[in-house]
Amino acid sequence: MADAEVVILPKKHKKKKDRKSLPEEDVAEIQHAEEFLIKPESKVAQLDTSQWPLLLKNFDKLNVRTAHYTPLPSGSNPLKREIGDYIRTGFINLDKPSNPSSHEVVAWIRRILRVEKTGHSGTLDPKVTGCLIVCIERATRLVKSQQSAGKEYVGIVWLHNAIEGGTQLSRALETLTGALFQRPPLIAAVKRQLRVRTIYESKMIEYDPERRLGIFWVSCEAGTYIRTLCVHLGLLLRVGGQMQELRRVRSGVMSEKDHMVTMHDVLDAQWLYDNHKDESYLRRVVYPLAKLLTSHKRLVMKDSAVNAICYGAKIMLPGVLRYEDGIEVNQEIVVITTKGEAICMAIALMTTAVISTCDHGIVAKIKRVIMERDTYPRKWGLGPKASQKRLMIKQGLLDKPGKPTDSTPDTWKQEYVDYSDSTKREVVAEAVKAPMVVAEVVKAPKRNESDETPPAAPQLIKKEKKKNKKDKKAKPGEGDSDTIKKKKKKKKAKGVEVVSE
Repeated sequence: MADAEVVILPKKHKKKKDRKSLPEEDVAEIQHAEEFLIKPESKVAQLDTSQWPLLLKNFDKLNVRTAHYTPLPSGSNPLKREIGDYIRTGFINLDKPSNPSSHEVVAWIRRILRVEKTGHSGTLDPKVTGCLIVCIERATRLVKSQQSAGKEYVGIVWLHNAIEGGTQLSRALETLTGALFQRPPLIAAVKRQLRVRTIYESKMIEYDPERRLGIFWVSCEAGTYIRTLCVHLGLLLRVGGQMQELRRVRSGVMSEKDHMVTMHDVLDAQWLYDNHKDESYLRRVVYPLAKLLTSHKRLVMKDSAVNAICYGAKIMLPGVLRYEDGIEVNQEIVVITTKGEAICMAIALMTTAVISTCDHGIVAKIKRVIMERDTYPRKWGLGPKASQKRLMIKQGLLDKPGKPTDSTPDTWKQEYVDYSDSTKREVVAEAVKAPMVVAEVVKAPKRNESDETPPAAPQLIKKEKKKNKKDKKAKPGEGDSDTIKKKKKKKKAKGVEVVSE
């Protein structure tokens, strides 16, 4: 076979488009003809935070007090914590099974998750099923607030005798709304004392006249006994009645539709993590404690103020970044960080209107600190006085607690005010409350060099005044003209007239 000839075709060079450069005259004309500036717009680019998680939801709708703060790398979003910290600051919305008590269920979860402390949001009787919020370690600080939150139940009442129909039962249910007297049943593990509990709303779902069973729904205050309510229903209908079944469908913020899990889910999630190091199931079972606080009004603090609040400092206005509408005095609010972490529960001392108009003051007082100390770095005690105090302690001019010693300079003793000392605190308070004395300075006459008598000291003048008063009391009417002359001389010498308010 003949060798095949290889023909190499010449490459087609792409013609580059010649960039036409504008002559200098055209550039000058454009500069004069057009305006090169960023024009102001009435529309601002909106940040959509409606899908942000937990306490950062609708973050853009909060009122902005200031946007100036120094972000710190400490802390993290509650959903992005390490699995150990995530579990220790979480809770489980558990579907409690029938037969075991609430205490037993909580103890089982503590052993399964291998944690030190667990608590629940309100006791359910052994036969009752439904929503039981189990708080883990750090989240147990919210147990009391969840126990006092409202509850919802679906129950079945069995009537001892027949009634006319379902309308009669629904009327009786409507009658038993509002504040009711209740005595806990014999089966209850609390003191059987008469108490008042409020039923907010109730309605009948279904009634079976053949079996004399009625299904009803109740929204009530914490501590209401539905078993007692069923007995009262029977008494009101004059046929007698008792509770057949009961299920809690809502406890506080969480309902049976909000990520409810069973005991099997908890056990399987922990097994999956132990054997396959898969966190996904465990993160679906346990939720951050911030989810329990989504119904509270929010107050966003600067990162530099977080650790001080964890140590019990007052929530002051200069540390506030954003605040929500509708805050009222004595309302329970939640204080959060810029990353959406809950710092503490607090009682508001200012309304939204006052926060927007003031520039200083105490916004709220702490009710319960949630965040662990030193999660954020310490940012107080860095001022000039505090730095000088630390330096003096190192030099030995102050003792370890910072109290003055024999070697402490006199200037420090005079200038420094220790607010932890109660006696000094009282002195400062009295100085602030003391009435102001207005003094008018009168120009003193020019002295001749020949005048040898110096002006009288103010202490001597006070002593002489006291002596004159005593003399007046002893001998009234005598020497009045002499004392008046002396007073005039003293005033001229002093050159100051004191005018009291």
